[in-house]
Amino acid sequence: MLSTLRTPAIVLGAVALLALTGCSGGNSANNDGGAKSGASLVIDTAFSVETADPGHTYDPTGNMLAKAMYETLVDFKGSDVSTPIPGLASWEANDSATEFTFTLEDGRVFSDGTPIEAKDVVFSLQRIQGMADAKPNFLLAGVTITEVDEKTILFSTETPLLQLPAILANPALGIVNADVVMKNGGSTDGSDSAQKYFDGASAGSGPFVLDTLDLSSQIVLKKNDEYNGDEEPAYDRVVIRNVSESATQLANLKGGDSMVAMDLNGDQVSGLGDGLNVDSVPSGQTIFLLLNQSTGVAGDLANVKLAEGIRYALDYPALLELAGAGAEQATGVIPPGFEGALGKGVTQDLGKAKAAFDAAGYTGQTLKLQFPNDYPVGGVEFTPLAERIQAQLKDAGVTVELAPAPFATELDAYVNGTEGFGLWFWGPDYADSANFLPFGPGLKVGLRAGWEQSANPEIASIAADAASATDPDKRTAAFTKFAETMQASGPFVPLIVPGRNIATSDKVDGAVYNSVWEMDIAEITPAG
Repeated sequence: MLSTLRTPAIVLGAVALLALTGCSGGNSANNDGGAKSGASLVIDTAFSVETADPGHTYDPTGNMLAKAMYETLVDFKGSDVSTPIPGLASWEANDSATEFTFTLEDGRVFSDGTPIEAKDVVFSLQRIQGMADAKPNFLLAGVTITEVDEKTILFSTETPLLQLPAILANPALGIVNADVVMKNGGSTDGSDSAQKYFDGASAGSGPFVLDTLDLSSQIVLKKNDEYNGDEEPAYDRVVIRNVSESATQLANLKGGDSMVAMDLNGDQVSGLGDGLNVDSVPSGQTIFLLLNQSTGVAGDLANVKLAEGIRYALDYPALLELAGAGAEQATGVIPPGFEGALGKGVTQDLGKAKAAFDAAGYTGQTLKLQFPNDYPVGGVEFTPLAERIQAQLKDAGVTVELAPAPFATELDAYVNGTEGFGLWFWGPDYADSANFLPFGPGLKVGLRAGWEQSANPEIASIAADAASATDPDKRTAAFTKFAETMQASGPFVPLIVPGRNIATSDKVDGAVYNSVWEMDIAEITPAG
């Protein structure tokens, strides 16, 4: 039997952040509030949140909020998302990874004191399955959820789903009080209308409950007095403020008006000064180049050899200079830290690049590089990155024309597969390397590059083997082989894994980045 499974470390869905106005003041931390338990914790971040309803949550701030108020069946420890651990439940899986039996921990209660039962789990997850417009709906596609008894839930799939525990750690799949939510419009048949209720109240078992919600300015949480889990909160009140400008976040932190700043860039964290600390880690998102393989889009340059030439023509350390603290070179379509990731990335080799360009039939044609010019990823601005790529390829004998456009405009071209040469990014939806299989031929991202399954049946078969593997060692080997073959003959050029920086006052400890839920507020404590 399989009880837990190895999964990769890092992650983050590729989501469009909301451009909301910033604010500061009004909840100052400059009163030694962070120096003792029971005071207020003030966090500054650029809001990317649409609701406090976990079933409709699928953005960074929303995930952090849901993590604080709604516990999941599965958890991760601290910033390590390599191994799922029991949350509200422990589990076992059958040998074919098609049935997972979860057993709830004894004695756990919701914020109103009522016990958590299997019926609450089934309702919570079937509610999401029934809401076609719910962003996390796809996470449970093909999964049948059944109550066995008051403490036991069975998850069944037709095909192996070894990554199910990692999926169930997503905060959007938090468990809600079924009786309370049903009384307030909740249902599993697609007619659910409980979001308004969730935006004014809490129905979970997490360390905090909702006090006030203003999606344009600030969200206030208060301690859940009924909480009986293992993350006893150190603060009675948490104020999460919408501060969209990183410079303002830095000023608030230095001035003592906040204790945590979540969105500082690499340059800002390089010289914070005394009294301030920073946690800088790779984000899990990957910035990459796409070379379209459809002749209808790329014409006679629809050839993976062109991607190979560009892969060897680039000077990766010079590109990485633009990324700042915490960033790493992408070693393949599976980022460093994930199961199957390659140990090192490509190094520049102009001889190999020229040979590949010759094999691709490149004779000086201009390549138009399309990219979003108003959407930095992990502090990496795409315009200077594209300019540096343009200059490096010019040195390798390739002419590149830059074609920037607003994110909303360029997104359509990328998703619809009409970009011949694109600069984009990808972030996984849960902590497992299965998130990167869509780069394969005939799959979601592969098709965006016009790469049909028939273009490379070998890689398509390797991807299928990785998706269906149930033995952990064979699974790792399959993902490694997938990464190797994609790097050797795929239409993608992985570039950078951007960093993620969380800066704090020295009055607090425990504010660390987690790629699934951004930051676990309950883990933040007064320093010492």
